[in-house]
Amino acid sequence: MNKIYKIILLISLLISGCKSTVIEDKKFNQSIDSFNMNIYSNNGTKLFSIKSPYSSYNKLKSNFNLKNSTIIFFKDNLPEYIINSDKSNLSNSNKLLELNGNVLIKKVLNQNAVLTTNSFTWNIEDSKYLLIGDVEFENDSISLKSNKAILNNNSEIEFFNPVKYIIKNKNKKDIYEINSENAYYNFKTKSVRFGSYKKRVRSKIYF
Repeated sequence: MNKIYKIILLISLLISGCKSTVIEDKKFNQSIDSFNMNIYSNNGTKLFSIKSPYSSYNKLKSNFNLKNSTIIFFKDNLPEYIINSDKSNLSNSNKLLELNGNVLIKKVLNQNAVLTTNSFTWNIEDSKYLLIGDVEFENDSISLKSNKAILNNNSEIEFFNPVKYIIKNKNKKDIYEINSENAYYNFKTKSVRFGSYKKRVRSKIYF
């Protein structure tokens, strides 16, 4: 009988523990459907808008966790980039934005050019966006790949070592490849420049 009482006591403790965890979770986490928020700078300039069909707010950490988010970045109060991702996190009093999983970035005025990565981080107090993991820029004629890149407010992307640059023909087949330590793509001029401090820039032509 003592064993039965011990088992019953253990089960009751486990159940009460689970209940308290659920209560604490509801206490500090608030679910939000159809999340929609605009973030502004101190001088009233619109920085970005963020939407998500499923999200939650952690009161203890003061951060938002969002799924399937769509974010529009603004420049001079005009939309500049559209970004989609599987997950996003807005923290540090809405000053730190982190995106993860199938991050897809497009220029509003040039949606044929696509920038993808695994992770995207932006500290609002900085003018640069950090991209980490399987970074790739692609349009109808070129492709640039690296594991790390920085996108700045001057519409230039800096790709870090190692960088693979591929030129395509009209059928989107690879015809020319360049490998370098660094590469820079400018959205405004649609030009690419290369930099290599230790190794020479290597090229390959496909026939």
